[in-house]
Amino acid sequence: MNRTLVIGDMHGALKALKQLIDIAKITTNDQLIFLGDYVDGWSDSAALVSFLIELQKTHNCIFIRGNHDQLCYEWLTENNHNPEWLQHGGQATIDSYRDVSQEVIESHIIFYKNLINYHIDDHNRLFMHAGFTNLHGPHREYFDKLFYWDRTLWETALSVDPNLKKTAVTYPKRLLLFNEIYIGHTPVTRINKTVPINAACVWNIDTGAAFKGPLTAIDITTKEYWQTDPVYTLYSNENGRN
Repeated sequence: MNRTLVIGDMHGALKALKQLIDIAKITTNDQLIFLGDYVDGWSDSAALVSFLIELQKTHNCIFIRGNHDQLCYEWLTENNHNPEWLQHGGQATIDSYRDVSQEVIESHIIFYKNLINYHIDDHNRLFMHAGFTNLHGPHREYFDKLFYWDRTLWETALSVDPNLKKTAVTYPKRLLLFNEIYIGHTPVTRINKTVPINAACVWNIDTGAAFKGPLTAIDITTKEYWQTDPVYTLYSNENGRN
């Protein structure tokens, strides 16, 4: 049976992705939707991107743009970076590119450039890294950066009373536009969780792989999910984004 699996923020944790592929028994029959933030954190950022480039040759992959991916792209193409980025995983990414050939770097630049801001499937399910703010939907968003920086969509979903009746008058309009929305960006470890969390129609799959949590994949049909070991245990001599 073909599955659609959504995979959360990895932040350079190639060891975790390889473990997840084994645990979830991922095959070429599965569609894989990656929610972004492939880099910044653990030491394998460049190697992870190379792995994803090869993976898409044999698997059905959709790659969403994360804010960290955009920051890395700007560094690679414009030598543009700031101290805050370096403190939030950017230095590990820079280090991971030190011995990478220019040819590989060029292929990575193409990968980052071709990332998409969001995907809507045939069942009116939205997939994106962070969120959107326009009440008419992402196609009417004013600033593309919000797709990979916004946190208000998740904050709004968390604030909705589960008993609140879904009507155009009483319910947040953004949460009426899609049957389901899958995001990462804001680790659920912030609310002391390490599993995918559903709030209103939003599913947050960022289970804190950049920090003390595992990497997660979820089957969007059955809601079965698979998780790796806590990623920091796979990189025992590193700090990640902690």
